[in-house]
Amino acid sequence: MRFVVQRVSHASVKVDGEELGRIGQGFFVLIGIEDVDNREVADKMVQKLLGLRIFEDAEGKSNLPLKDVDGELLLISQFTLCGDASHGNRPSYIHAARPETAEPMYDYIVDSCRRAGYKVETGRFGAEMKCELLNDGPFTIWMDSKDICPKLHV
Repeated sequence: MRFVVQRVSHASVKVDGEELGRIGQGFFVLIGIEDVDNREVADKMVQKLLGLRIFEDAEGKSNLPLKDVDGELLLISQFTLCGDASHGNRPSYIHAARPETAEPMYDYIVDSCRRAGYKVETGRFGAEMKCELLNDGPFTIWMDSKDICPKLHV
C-alpha cells in the first residue's frame, strides 16, 4: 500500500465537472492498494497517516498532527501508485490490487479515518478525476507499507 500525503491549504476533486469533495487545511492523500494488502496493513498506514506531525506549531516547527489543527482529509484512490517502471518505459501494474479487492480496502481506509473523528472527503473509485490543491510548504510525504510495516510483507 502506498500513500502520497500532501499538506494542503485546500483541495478539491471533480468527476465529469461535478465537485465531489472539498477540504480546507489538511491532507490530500493519493492511495495505491497492492494485491498483497489487507486490513492489518491498512490499519498501520492509517495510524501513521493520522499521527504525522507535519503542521507548524507556534514556533514554526513541523510538530503538530492533523487533529491539532482541525485538519481535514481528501482521500483519492490511485492505482497508478502501484506502477513499476523499473523495466522499459511503460509502467507495469501487475501488483496493483484488482478493483474488486481494492475498492473495499479503499472504503475501509475512508471509514477508518471517519471513525477516528476526521472530516473525510473522497472522489469516486475508478473514475477519471480532476484534482486541484494548494500544497502548503510544499510538503509531501511518501508512505509505503513495506517500510511502515515490513513484518506484514514477508
